[in-house]
Amino acid sequence: MNRLSARLVLSHLLVALIGAVATFVIVRQLAPTLFDSSMSRSGAGVGMGLGRAGEASLRTQFADSVDQALLVGAILGSVAAASFGAVAAWRLLRPLGAMARAARRMAGGDYATVVEVPRETELAELATDLNRLGAELSGTEARRVRLLGELAHEMRTPLTVIDGYVEGMIDGVLPPGPTSLGSVSDEVRRLRRLADDLSALSRAEEGRLDVTVQPVDLGTLVRRATERMRPQAQDAEIDLQVLPGERVEALVDPDRFSQVVTNLVGNAIRATAPGGRITVTCTRRGEQALVQVADTGEGLDAADLERVFERFYRVPGRRSVGAESGSGIGLTVARGIVRAHGGELTASSGGRGRGATFTATVPLLTATASVPTASAPGTDR
Repeated sequence: MNRLSARLVLSHLLVALIGAVATFVIVRQLAPTLFDSSMSRSGAGVGMGLGRAGEASLRTQFADSVDQALLVGAILGSVAAASFGAVAAWRLLRPLGAMARAARRMAGGDYATVVEVPRETELAELATDLNRLGAELSGTEARRVRLLGELAHEMRTPLTVIDGYVEGMIDGVLPPGPTSLGSVSDEVRRLRRLADDLSALSRAEEGRLDVTVQPVDLGTLVRRATERMRPQAQDAEIDLQVLPGERVEALVDPDRFSQVVTNLVGNAIRATAPGGRITVTCTRRGEQALVQVADTGEGLDAADLERVFERFYRVPGRRSVGAESGSGIGLTVARGIVRAHGGELTASSGGRGRGATFTATVPLLTATASVPTASAPGTDR
């Protein structure tokens, strides 16, 4: 009796039976009285020579006829109600059955399954949500597969270089001196950086990013983190400026937020050609502290402003920067850190060749009631 189809049929049948019983009782009680009243008004009965015995017999025959008619009506009504209930149950359960089969196929990995949207509003909403779920699962699976491929690609280059140098030294082609070993060490550091970034990415996307906050003068923190990047900017012949500003106090994790600034400045250095300029500012806006890293580099198309935060995403046509490259998930981690502080990290640009500005916002110390833990995906440009 737990099947919905049986319950629907029985519910229609029960409604018909209750209606039939109620009708039978009411008619059975009222019909004789109404019959006597009608006979009295018309002068029939005794006046017609029926006598009281004949009148009683007539009343009995009339009541029996009414009972038979009601019984036939109740039976036919019950059959009609059961038939209608069966049809209604079939019409309701057919799309539900299709949705159940689609859900089982999605559970088996067939995320391309599409459910036909029925006419009924509630069922249409359920089918639409199920189709949306399939699309989201399909996108998630595609990103997972792409992540594995991109991760393998990121690891292949340093491993190939290390393998080449090691084989060269084993064969005696390359001397095991500082130059060769230094190149191997560089690739090992690149792999270690990739492993560290992946670990941070995993914690960020799972909401396990550790943040130990304390009151900090954000302007001073940003300036110190930027100054650590100045040697790289000088080597790239880029003018790195840190604009002075007012004291901006916020509740942040100094190490984590320094990582955000370092990532944004390093990202800007890779995107800016020699002779360009990078400007770092820290200001207030309402109850928010704003840290902006603006460059005069290659810029971003409107379609890439959000996609740059996808892990391992590479902007098409990005200029070559030689052997130096990021892990491809730096902005992923940076956005996760900023969101863990209750803020947001966004990108803006006037288009290709017009530079780009990355803006991190976090609540000021006076506006900070609590620090939520959150994260989201992203990547280097």
